[in-house]
Amino acid sequence: MADLFDGYPTGASWDEAFGAPDDTRTAYEPVLSALRPLGTEELRPRVDALARTFMKQGVTFAYDGQERPFPVDIVPRVLDAEEWDLIDRGVQQRVRTLEAFLADVYGPGEALKDGIVPREVVVTSRHYHRETYGIEPPNGVRIHVAGIDLVRDTDGRFRVLEDNVRVPSGVSYVIENRHALTQVLPEAFGSSRVRPVAGYANELLAALRAAAPAGVADPTVVVLTPGVHNAAYFEHALLARLMGVELVEGRDLICAGNRIFMPTTAGERPVHVIYRRIDDEFVDPVQFLPGSMLGCPGLVNAARAGHVVIANALGNGVADDKLIYTYVPDLVRYYLGEEPLLPNVDTFRLGDPEVLDDVLGRLDQLVLKPVDGSGGKGLVIGPQADEATLAELRSKIIADPRAWIAQPVVSMSTVPTFVDDGFRPRHVDLRPFAVNDGNRVFVLPGGLTRVALGEGALVVNSSRGGGSKDTWVLAGRDEPVDVAEPAAGLAHTAGTAEPITERGRPQDPGPAIEPAAAQQQQQQ
Repeated sequence: MADLFDGYPTGASWDEAFGAPDDTRTAYEPVLSALRPLGTEELRPRVDALARTFMKQGVTFAYDGQERPFPVDIVPRVLDAEEWDLIDRGVQQRVRTLEAFLADVYGPGEALKDGIVPREVVVTSRHYHRETYGIEPPNGVRIHVAGIDLVRDTDGRFRVLEDNVRVPSGVSYVIENRHALTQVLPEAFGSSRVRPVAGYANELLAALRAAAPAGVADPTVVVLTPGVHNAAYFEHALLARLMGVELVEGRDLICAGNRIFMPTTAGERPVHVIYRRIDDEFVDPVQFLPGSMLGCPGLVNAARAGHVVIANALGNGVADDKLIYTYVPDLVRYYLGEEPLLPNVDTFRLGDPEVLDDVLGRLDQLVLKPVDGSGGKGLVIGPQADEATLAELRSKIIADPRAWIAQPVVSMSTVPTFVDDGFRPRHVDLRPFAVNDGNRVFVLPGGLTRVALGEGALVVNSSRGGGSKDTWVLAGRDEPVDVAEPAAGLAHTAGTAEPITERGRPQDPGPAIEPAAAQQQQQQ
C-alpha cells in the first residue's frame, strides 16, 4: 500500500474501509485501488482543486468569522447495497412514525391519552406551537423533507442520533460533493457502480406540487429564504434553480384575503406552496416574533384557511425535541405495529430523580445535549470538558432537567481522510435525506456524510469546524448507476423546468434583511 496509508490505525472504532490494517472491506476496494498508486505530489493538487471548485461556486461556510470553502474530503464514504437497504427502510419507517406523531399531537392526541408520551413532555417543548393547532395539510403531509442523523457504533450497527424535520439543511452539499469528486477522482468513480443523487430536486418538486391546496392543478411553488446573510443561502438558491421555481424573501410576498401573492411584471401571482427555509419563529410576525421582517405577515392565517401550504409544516420542531426522540421507538410500535429497524443511541431522561442523580455523578463520562439544540450548539462531551465547563453544566441541569438529555459517548465509525499529506481515520456521521409526497417516502441514495476533521474529535457540524465526504451507495441489480456529468452548481440547471432569473440575490438587501437573525439560523 502507498506510503500515504502507512501507520493507518484501526481497532479504536469501527473503521468502514478496513477491518484490520491488511483487510480492506469489499465496498472500498475500487476506491483504495485508485488511491494506492498516488503519492502526495499527485494527490495534493486534486485536494486543492476540490477547495477551489467550492470557492468558485460560492459553497462556503462562516467559521471563526471567516468565509472558507466548505471542506470536502477526497476519500468518499462507501455503503454497499445491503447496508443501504437497511438505512432506506429504517429512515422511511422513522419518517412515517414522526408524520403520524405530528398529526396526532396537533390533532386528537391519542398517544398522549394512552400514555405513550407524557402530555407534559409535549406541551413543554419549546417547538410545540399552539398557533398551528388544527391546520390540516391538504394531502396529510407535514414532513415534506426530513434529515435523519445516523451514527455507526463500535459494532458497526447504525443508530439514530437525532431527527431533523423542521428545516433540515445540507442536501446541496450532497449534490455538489458528487459533482466535484467525479471530476477529481474519476478513476475510482468509474470503477464503482454508484447510485445517482441528481434526481433529488425532481423528487422534491414533485412532493411540493403534490402538497398544493385542493383544486389547484398547476401550483406555484416558491423557496422562502432569510436572504443572502444566511449560512445556507447557497443551498436555497441551488434548490430553487434546480427545481425551476422562484427564490423569494418575505418582502417578496403579500398576504391579502388570507391568500399569498407574489408581485411580478404581469401582476400579482398567487402562491400555493412555500418551501420555507426559515425557522418557525420568523415566518409570521403576526403569530410569532412581532419584530421579524424575514417572513410574511398573515402567512399562518392563509395556511389555516387552506389557501397555501407551508413546507415543512410549522410546529414540526416538537418532533425534533431530543426528549421526544427518546420515545420514538415506542411510537414506531404504537403507530405502525413494527419493531424499529434503526435503534436510538442509548439516552437518559433527566426528569427521573434517580436518573438525574446518577447522571450528575458522572458528567465527565457522558455527552450532555440541550433538547432544543441544533448544529452542535450547547453540546458538552464530558470526557473532553474541563472542570469549569462541567460545573456550569451541572448548575444548568439542576435548574432545568427537562432541557437536557444524557448519552454515553458513542465512538462513531471512522473513514480514511486526507490529513497532513496522509490518510488518517476520522469520525463520521450520516444524514440521509427523505422526501415525502404523501404516497411514498423517497430516501436519496447517499446523504450527507459529515466528518470531524480534528484527531479524536466527535463533533461533525460545519459550524464547529467539521467537513464532509461524498457518500457512494453501491447499486444492486437493476438499480440505476450514476455517470459523471457537468450538471450541478449555480451555473447549471437540472430536469425539465426552466431556469429562473437571479431573484433572491439582491444587490442591496436593505432594511428588510435581519443579519443577526438570519445568521442564527445555522445548518441544523
